[in-house]
Amino acid sequence: MIHEVDQALRSLLTTGTPAGSDVGVSFDAPTRDWAARRNGPAVNAYLYDIREDLERRQHGYVPVIDTTSGVARRRPQPRWFRLSYLVSAWTGQPEEEHRLLSSLLIRLVTNEVLTPAVLPGALGAMALDVMVTVSPSPVASRSLAEIWSALGGELRPSLDLMVTAPLPADLDIEAGPLVTEAPSINLRRRQ
Repeated sequence: MIHEVDQALRSLLTTGTPAGSDVGVSFDAPTRDWAARRNGPAVNAYLYDIREDLERRQHGYVPVIDTTSGVARRRPQPRWFRLSYLVSAWTGQPEEEHRLLSSLLIRLVTNEVLTPAVLPGALGAMALDVMVTVSPSPVASRSLAEIWSALGGELRPSLDLMVTAPLPADLDIEAGPLVTEAPSINLRRRQ
């Protein structure tokens, strides 16, 4: 699921770059070594945290309908996870980086929901929307300054991006055989 979210984000982030710019997207840790190896403008989306969204957890099963026989399987309710990305722009010129971050911010704010039509693979097949939130409410356990410090880099302008996506799991339970006969009741007198 994470690689499919990355793929959808790559498409979203490259579409949001200013016209005529040739900006690459990287998911590597934005360390000093990475910055030194970079050639050309780039958007870095570093995945720094993965947590289950416990508020969205539900129990029970969802019926999977087969067009010929009715309920064929039962699928557990999806588990949702919050993927947190540190999104930064790298061009070499602060003004260009700010312009790039601004265009990314507009693109992300206007695309808060990724529909199944734009989601790849198993994630798209689940037919559920994926939520994209820029600068969510701060969590006590994380600070962007601490993340930059842990990466060994200097603090730079960045967006805190959270993607909430379901985890595709192949945990279907086969339903019993289709009932094809009407029930019959036999009554006998007790002796």
